[in-house]
Amino acid sequence: MSAPIGQQALLPLLLATPVTGACVLLAVGRFLPRWAVDGVATAVTALGAVLAWLLIHATGSSRVVTWAGGWQPKPNLTVGVVLVADRTNAGIALLISVLATCALLFGWRYFDSVHAHYQALILLFVGGMTGFAVTGDLFDMFVFFELMGVTAYALTGFKIEDAESVQGGLNFGVINSLGAYLCLMGIGLIYARTGRLGLAQLGTALAGRGTDPLVLAAFVLICTGWLVKAAVVPFHFWLADAHAVAPAPVCVLFSGVMAPLGVYGVARVYWVVFHGVLPDAAVHRMLLTMGVLTAVLGSVMCFTQRHIKRLLAYSTIAHIGLFLVGLSALSPLGLAGTAVYLVGHAPVKAALFLLTGVLLSRYRSVDELDLHGRGTNHRIAGVAFVVAALALAGLPPFGTALGKSLLDEAGHSVPLTVLTIAVSAVTGGAAVRVALRVHFGLGRPPDGESTSDVSTGRDEAPDTQPPQDSTPASMSIAIALLLIGGLLVGVVPGLARAVGPAAAAFVDQHGYWAQALHGVTTAVPDVPAAGWTVSGVLLGLLSACLAVVVAGWALYPDRSPAWLRHPAGRLRPVLSGLHRLHSGHVGDYAAWLVCGTAAVAALLLAG
Repeated sequence: MSAPIGQQALLPLLLATPVTGACVLLAVGRFLPRWAVDGVATAVTALGAVLAWLLIHATGSSRVVTWAGGWQPKPNLTVGVVLVADRTNAGIALLISVLATCALLFGWRYFDSVHAHYQALILLFVGGMTGFAVTGDLFDMFVFFELMGVTAYALTGFKIEDAESVQGGLNFGVINSLGAYLCLMGIGLIYARTGRLGLAQLGTALAGRGTDPLVLAAFVLICTGWLVKAAVVPFHFWLADAHAVAPAPVCVLFSGVMAPLGVYGVARVYWVVFHGVLPDAAVHRMLLTMGVLTAVLGSVMCFTQRHIKRLLAYSTIAHIGLFLVGLSALSPLGLAGTAVYLVGHAPVKAALFLLTGVLLSRYRSVDELDLHGRGTNHRIAGVAFVVAALALAGLPPFGTALGKSLLDEAGHSVPLTVLTIAVSAVTGGAAVRVALRVHFGLGRPPDGESTSDVSTGRDEAPDTQPPQDSTPASMSIAIALLLIGGLLVGVVPGLARAVGPAAAAFVDQHGYWAQALHGVTTAVPDVPAAGWTVSGVLLGLLSACLAVVVAGWALYPDRSPAWLRHPAGRLRPVLSGLHRLHSGHVGDYAAWLVCGTAAVAALLLAG
């Protein structure tokens, strides 16, 4: 049975609300006072969160399907644009709106001078990301991909008077546009083969045909486009450049949900269209290999940064790698772990970016060494930074720890468990190191050393003039809400019980086809209950403790054992080489994109 008319209306409303809000602000924003513009934008995203919450309840154990204009498919007629919501992408839509609401709330007093076009861009960005998540049409995924892309480029280069901001936006725009063009080529190939663009229609058209070179090439190109957005190695270079120059509230959306949407896109297209067409072993090999490389490289680059926003950006890359590792299990439990990890990671990372924005607004710097001990008068912010950093490391009962626990269960592999703990400890330890050095004055005082291949973040231009001595209430509330949200993901009992059936519905290919095309609801396969385990709690505590050890070693390297200091010294040339690879030159990044596309194809063809 199809969803009731009222439920079907939720999907168009969810997409129309932010776009309409953006249009209103662009039309009348110049005539409104600043508080009114901020209030309208925040109210629009809050309304989007309410609609997404209603959509989650409407999906239940099935899906909500809406055909635009009533153009449902008929025999020999494939015209029609479909929106399909299940609990997974409805949850993503809720996450998008909640993060946007907190980002806009933080921006009330963060920006000294901002016009309505900033809030309008945020709303359009929200509309693009939400549309990408809930559309059931491959070409529309590309359209919404481009909408979120162009608004993200503008938000990255928001400080148009700053040359570094323009360069970061240019690198972001060029590399993501190249990825989009490759994706569009893949869409063209699959359309040439089937004459269809709806995900369900494509899946049924390819079913039983087996793999052929054109279908494989289409999958490679489409996946490349989504993996570029996800900043998977070696497509990752643009992300740190963009985060370094984008305003802190914008980074909340970049790291919290925009980049993970690339992983979602791969999962959605694979399970609905290509599952059963491509060999599971080949897809598993590709996702696992790229996930491990992304997690390792992201962790190493994160730990070696002193530019705090870059440090957090590379941490995001590392955790994107873990999301891919979870997805590579190609099972409901692996998808459930990835989903919980994503939802737990997003508010915690968002809080860290906003706390970094507070530092920038006060001290005109995001250089960890330059800020040594300068935040000692703001211990509450320091405690919040430490808590968020430990949550990033997987401290129970935060949602990140629950997500890691589910990933470990899905992987059933000691090496992958070790990888998860190591990545969490290194990235979380790097963030703990920042908090202890800046807010508690720990560690060796800076000696003025600077290397040409490391960005410092010193003398950054703040978004407030003059610098703020105290944190406005709206900024503190936004940070507190995000930290509480990250905690609730791990402690709300209903979430753990609901995530298993939601993941099972997501991977139920035939159920998606039946409901999207014929309005027939099928039973969701039974899945094991997902939740906390003793081993998951213990491993979370272990990774959090290791994060503290990593931070202590970084703060006091001279006190570390000799057997640890000597290998670290020999690794410096390697680390220096890695930093030089991240050159900031868009031509270099484009060359790596070509290499990465070839690597995706090779991994799918190997064996």
